[in-house]
Amino acid sequence: MRSKSIQNPSTLRTHYKRQLPHVQPIGAAFFVTFRLAGSIPKMVLEHLKIGYRIKIEKCKLIKLEHEKNLQIFNLRKKYIRDLDDLLHEIEAGPHYLKHHEIMKIVEDVLKRFDGEFYDLICYCIMSNHVHVLIDTQLQLNTEYNDEQLDLNYIPLETIMKRIKGATAVYSNRELDRSGQFWERESYDIYIRNEKMMDNVIGYILDNPVKAGIVDKWRLYPGNYYKYDSNTA
Repeated sequence: MRSKSIQNPSTLRTHYKRQLPHVQPIGAAFFVTFRLAGSIPKMVLEHLKIGYRIKIEKCKLIKLEHEKNLQIFNLRKKYIRDLDDLLHEIEAGPHYLKHHEIMKIVEDVLKRFDGEFYDLICYCIMSNHVHVLIDTQLQLNTEYNDEQLDLNYIPLETIMKRIKGATAVYSNRELDRSGQFWERESYDIYIRNEKMMDNVIGYILDNPVKAGIVDKWRLYPGNYYKYDSNTA
């Protein structure tokens, strides 16, 4: 896979949602997964989260800061993979994104903010969840001082609210339904280097292949890769 170059992100920002850590460096590239509301039974998800929290607490006892951070980072990656496996396995629950009209809504909104808030590198829209890889580095192209950066930089959390808010409204309207469309929490991890970038691109695009929907990732209509030489 041919990927966009990665530069070192700026200040680290860490916050917690539902007791799960989200480390979001300013100007970083992010792998984000978000899913339909009710796509995983609550008890099944809670079991996964409890196991993850126990492992995180054990990692916090590691004295070497670098080793501790690395172990937590690797746990975060495994958690997202385990979540993805659940989403592939569960047949019950909503699968609105399999409808062409809803898939198109999500595609249009993801591309709407491309070049403004982020560089949209690739995405995969499955029947009950979405994987997306975005790079927010373009927001740092303007020379801001620290105070201006805090005022003007649009963080990942805000970006996801705009994406999920718009797609929820349009999708509910198309489906003639009301109520919560997406789960409130998204699952994100920042890209640390070029190797990880390439691995994540492959992971995202191979999702429908892994699920047995298509034999090659280019055959899946919900896949997009900006730097694909076959579509350039």
